[in-house]
Formats: sequence, C-alpha cells, structure tokens
Amino acid sequence: MIIAIDGTTSSGKGTLAKRLAAHYGLPHLDTGLLYRAVAKSALNKGIDFKDERECALLAAHIDLAEFDERELRTAGVGTAASVVATLGAVRRALFELQRKFAQQTGGAVLDGRDIGTVIAPDADVKLWVDASVEERARRRFKELSGMGEDVTEHGVLLQLKDRDARDSQRKDAPMKPADDAVWIDTTRMNPDECLAKAIEVVEARKAAPKEKKAPVKKPKG
Repeated sequence: MIIAIDGTTSSGKGTLAKRLAAHYGLPHLDTGLLYRAVAKSALNKGIDFKDERECALLAAHIDLAEFDERELRTAGVGTAASVVATLGAVRRALFELQRKFAQQTGGAVLDGRDIGTVIAPDADVKLWVDASVEERARRRFKELSGMGEDVTEHGVLLQLKDRDARDSQRKDAPMKPADDAVWIDTTRMNPDECLAKAIEVVEARKAAPKEKKAPVKKPKG
C-alpha cells in the first residue's frame, strides 16, 4: 500500500505521515528532506544553490544519513531548499530514489509536494494536507523559535507566502493536489484528529474495489 501525502509547509503533513506510517507499520520518507539536504550540501560547499548543474550532481549522490536532521530544519536551509526544488535537473536526479522507496515490497508512506502527482501517481491513497497560512506561520514560528532561531511570526508569515508562491508556480512538478486526493484541512485540528481522519480515508480506500493503475512516467530530461 502506497500512501502519498502532499501539502503546504507547516500544515502538519510530516507529523501525519510519520504517525500514519507507524500505525500501518510502513516505512516513511519525508521527501522534503532530500531537497533540504541538497541545499545544505550546496551551502556547505559554497555552491550557488541556483546552479542547476552543480546542484543536480549533489542530488545524484545525496545520502540523508550523512546529515543532522535538526540542521536541515532551519529556516535558512528551508529557503535555499525551496529554490533548489525549482531546478528540473535536481528533481529528475531525485526521482528514481523516491520512486524506488515508494515501490518497495509492502508499500510506504511518502510526504512532500509532488508525491501524488509525479512520484507516485499510482498511490493507493492520496492526501492533500493544508491549513490557513496564518495558522501555519504560528506553528512554524513556534518550531523555529524553539530551535533558538531569531525570527518573528510576521517574518515567518511572509516567508511562507513567498514559498507557497514559488512552490506552486515552479515549472517542474508544481505543488498542487492530485485530482483524486482527499483534502484534510488541519487549521482547527489537533494531531490526533488529523490521524483519525486519515485512517478513515485509508480504510475506506482499502475497502473500495481495486482500480487499474496507469503506468508511471519518469520526468523528461
């Protein structure tokens, strides 16, 4: 069973993905960390994170085990990752890694921004997780300030709006819900309520008649 979870930054999709994976005993991949790792690697090596060729070379050999996840979660790396994610060559370099993870025996849970549309359009369950940008800013501000970063809630709000625009307007694999994704608005939901709703969706999908899946096409380039 492949579960694809897409959505906006700080909407709660990552927390939901981890809990849903634990509930069903499935491996989980936060695909956003891959782009953050490429951005962090570029920053460490003094490579311009707008340099498509060099960043694609980094992406081709990226290994999340070599990074401290806490460092990947910083605001600076997140901003750089948002730019790196617009590079088509980087997305193509990471496609097979993500696709292989999704196709492993027994299935998996993946969260990101193009899982249900590009990486696993054949997923058994597709969820789109979102919340108001004000609520997302409040959550992200709390997370970053808890990490000791010098940020303001208004500044975080502006960054989220900018990132939403960049992610949804990029040429390659823009952030958008799959046509058959089930929407979950977490603005007024706590993590337990969000998990319960997702389990309800998964169970309903498992009980539904199986549909023939179309073959997945690798991005061109």
